[in-house]
Formats: sequence, structure tokens, C-alpha cells
Amino acid sequence: MSEMKTDAFWMPFTPNRSFKAAPRIVERAEGIYLMTKDGRQVIDATAGLWCSNAGHCRSEIADAIHQQAKKLDYSSIFNFGHELSFEYSERLVKHTPDGLNRVFFGNSGSEAVESALKIALQYQRARGKGSRTMFIGREKGYHGVNFGGISVGGIAPNYQSFGQPVKSNHMRHTLDIERNAFSRGLPEHGVELAEDLERLVAFHGADQIAAVIVEPFSGAGGVVLPPKGYLKRIREICDQHDLLLIFDEVISGWGRTGSAFASIEWDVTPDMMTSAKGITNATVPLGAVFVQDHIYNTVMNAAPEGMVEFFHGYTYSAHPVACAAGMATLDIYEREGLLTRAAGDIGKHWENALHSLADLDNVIDIRNYGLVGAIELRAPAELKGKFGAKASAAAWDAGVMARGIGDALCMSPPLIIEEHEIDTIVDKLRGVIKSMA
Repeated sequence: MSEMKTDAFWMPFTPNRSFKAAPRIVERAEGIYLMTKDGRQVIDATAGLWCSNAGHCRSEIADAIHQQAKKLDYSSIFNFGHELSFEYSERLVKHTPDGLNRVFFGNSGSEAVESALKIALQYQRARGKGSRTMFIGREKGYHGVNFGGISVGGIAPNYQSFGQPVKSNHMRHTLDIERNAFSRGLPEHGVELAEDLERLVAFHGADQIAAVIVEPFSGAGGVVLPPKGYLKRIREICDQHDLLLIFDEVISGWGRTGSAFASIEWDVTPDMMTSAKGITNATVPLGAVFVQDHIYNTVMNAAPEGMVEFFHGYTYSAHPVACAAGMATLDIYEREGLLTRAAGDIGKHWENALHSLADLDNVIDIRNYGLVGAIELRAPAELKGKFGAKASAAAWDAGVMARGIGDALCMSPPLIIEEHEIDTIVDKLRGVIKSMA
């Protein structure tokens, strides 16, 4: 076989020159395992990229994709429709919080966020509050890479080269290792950080703010969990000042926290909620915004009859093959009880296994909830903020895919994982972390 050429592909979020000097190539996958081109088996402790929640290469989803592609591979969704898109939408909203009964489709989490921001602006104009054009995000928040997403996001490298063209400001993040190190579940301290939203409302004026957007927990920011009561207080402040609240559940949705969505798990209902990744088990790109009825109705009723109410959409919105993949994914989630599995014994085993690493001298924090977790490492001064990447590379060599973010190893294993597989992950990581002391 000829040597693989790597020149043409400009890889995303990757140090291209370093990677191409020593490529790590995944050839196939099954269940929770990845098989590399050089014949190694690696445990996928990140479920791909927070997304292969039901495990890899589920034949039921592959068959649904195949059959749909043979029946209707594509049809325009602008002024036309296909039955599956309506059937799928009705099924999806059976899993969302009460009132979020409308679905707007895109192709990714980035597009879902972009759509949600536009819906917020359209809603404010439709109800006669067109001055509300600013958004409030949060430090360490990740909301995709479109211009709206990087503007409301709070991860500096994602916007430093491009600016933040959508008007936005940012609340403080909630990571407080000094007070909350080694918390099991939601941290005890930090509810007062929600008051930072009051500061920004006072500074800008509520009549300038369209919406607040946060992840229930920060994923790409390093698995930063909300302090107890924090999200409820954010909801109260939004209600007090008549602000829309958007939850970005692209990572936290579809069973990650032990409920279908983190908003259900933590009993805080947003006005809109974005979704992607696990919605199709990452097999076919699909994103969605779930919208409260009152927002949808306000936008509809503000437009003249027969006119387009919302000038936004994508060629591949509600793509029939993506909808088929999503339907088959829901079949698996529902039949196997995966949307609530993380709330049971497997989630407790995950917690105990991760926290068993607390005895290592160079572990300074462990964070977990459901089937998501992070191990914060003490980094040498010269690698501060970059030690996680080095640890991730060592974990890969040891047979575990874990994501390096800052100085942390972050994980979100497939929801089908078993106790002995968790034990294997932790055993391998113990060796890796000890070797880096």
C-alpha cells in the first residue's frame, strides 16, 4: 500500500505541522473502542468529541441511513417538506423540557447557536423591543466557531484572531479549585457568581440585552460544573429583567448528566436550547434549536400572512438522511435506557473510579457528574495551561483517548460503558499521571 499523503487536508483545531510529522490515524471503531491504523485498540473515553453517546458503529443507525439514502437522499426544505422531518420533530420534543415544543434544524452545534441568537433578535424585534441586540455569555463558554458563537463564547484563542463582531459581554466563569477541589457532583461553593449577571445588566441596561447564553456545564472549557443553585439564580435574574435564557446543550444533552438534558437534571427550564452531537450519535451532522412556544408564536404572529417569518435556514436543514439517523438513535436511547443510565450505578462507579486518583500528588482536582469528568493536573511552570495536551498524548500511547484542555484531562465516555471498562481507563490513567509527576 502506498504511503498516505497528508498535505492537502488543513485540519481543524490541530497543530497541523506537528500532527503530520507523527499522524495518529483511527481506522475503524466499535462500541467504546477505536482501532488505529497500526493495529492498536484504544478506549474512546471522550465518545468521539462528546458525541458518540451510544457507542460507535451501531448497525441499526447505519441501516437506517442506508435505507433512507435509497428512498429519499435529499429534498429542499425551503417551501417544500418531507414527512420524516415532521415525524422526527414531534418525537424529539417528547424529550425536551416543558414548553420547548418547536424545533429549528441546522447541521451542527455552531449552526444551532447561530440560529438561536438570530431567533432571539427576531423575537425581540417582533415584540417591539428592537433595542435589545446584545448577548451575555460566560468565560470558558464554548458555543461553536461561527461569528456569533465566538462572540458569545469565552475561550480566548477562538476569537482573538477574528474579533467578536456580535455585541456581547461575559460573566465570570465558575471554576474555583481553591474552594471546590475534589467535589463529587455539583460543587458547594459559588452560587454568588450568578450575581455577575446583575452587574452586567446594570452596566449595559436590560433594554439593550436580547439573551443570556450559557452551557449548563462548560465542556470545552474544561468540564466546569455549575455550583449548586447557580443556574436557578441565573434563571431568576433573566426573569426579573425580561431576558431570554439560552442553554447550549450540545455537549450536556442526550444522557450525559443522567437525564435527557441537563436542564431537566437540574430543574431549570431555558427559553431556548441548542443541541447537536449526540442527537444522531454523531453519525450524520445535525443540529437543532428547541424553542419555547411563546417565542415561536410571537415571531409567527408579527409577520404578514403568506410571508416568510424568519429569513434564516440552511440547505441541509432537516436533511432526510440525518433525520433517519436521529430516529434510529432515539430508538436505541429509548430501548436501552441510555438517557438516564448515567444517573444510576454506572455513574456512581465512574465517580468513585475517578476520585480514586485523588491520592496522586500531581492531581489537584477531580470534577464529575453523570458520565462526564475531568482530572486537573499540577503543571510545571513552563507548561502551565498546556499540560493537558501532553497528558492526552501520553494517554493515547497508553490506550485511552482523553481530551487535554488546559491542565486537565477531560472525558465523556459512551453511555454504554461498563464498570470493568471504567476500571481499565482509570488504571491506565493512573500510570500515565504517575509517569508525568
